[in-house]
Amino acid sequence: MRVHHLDCAPMREIEPADGPGRPLRAVGHVLLIETDSSGLVLVDAGIGLGDIERPSERLLDDWLEMAGPTLDPAATAVRQVEALGYSTGDVRHVVPTHLHRDHAGGLSDFPDAAVHVFEAERMDGGKTPAQLAHGPKWVVYEDGEGETWHGFGGVRALDGVDEEILLVPLGGHTPGHAGVAVRDGDRWLLHAGDAYMYHGEVDRPEPVTHPLMELVQAGGEVDRELRLTNVARLRGLARGGEVEVFCAHDPWELARYR
Repeated sequence: MRVHHLDCAPMREIEPADGPGRPLRAVGHVLLIETDSSGLVLVDAGIGLGDIERPSERLLDDWLEMAGPTLDPAATAVRQVEALGYSTGDVRHVVPTHLHRDHAGGLSDFPDAAVHVFEAERMDGGKTPAQLAHGPKWVVYEDGEGETWHGFGGVRALDGVDEEILLVPLGGHTPGHAGVAVRDGDRWLLHAGDAYMYHGEVDRPEPVTHPLMELVQAGGEVDRELRLTNVARLRGLARGGEVEVFCAHDPWELARYR
């Protein structure tokens, strides 16, 4: 497989919360995976063309004011897929970590792709139904079923995907929030979505949160205790060295891969 790290939702510039570093735009970290036998697989879908065409309807004005997205068509997943020489139909699977607007807006740009989610997330339905009005081709996984992976239970391999791409329960931010683990050669990558939002929460023994991103998190999470429990588990996983962990919005994490 080949894994591309994309920014499909560039947003407001943020300062680092601690240590050296220059301000960077918050990102929508998306994985585009070229597989040998399952076509292209997207992990998260970012902001889509429909969001840019109708931002007030699909992204909502209060979120636009808070997040400050650039709304650049060239940043959408579909345009970045095309820039790599592929077509929309080559994306056969999309695995959203959850269905919030900045993660699910691009789903409508890939209407024929299978969309893999846990049942609780599908039932919750995200925050902007207009983004799902095209009728995604859901592949829904029962909550609580599955195998154990690096201490996380209920982990599911993706139906119809031969490569090692796993749906990992990471509830708390939304009811069916998931991480997505990808076997990339001799390493595992774990896209943790919005389980956390700043690298300082997982890359050191004493976690550091980002004041602005923590406000965003507190305003959206559905189960803080569960989310923080999962962040602690991610911290142990990241510091163990066997799995590379990153979240959806931290620009310094994305910079490691670009």
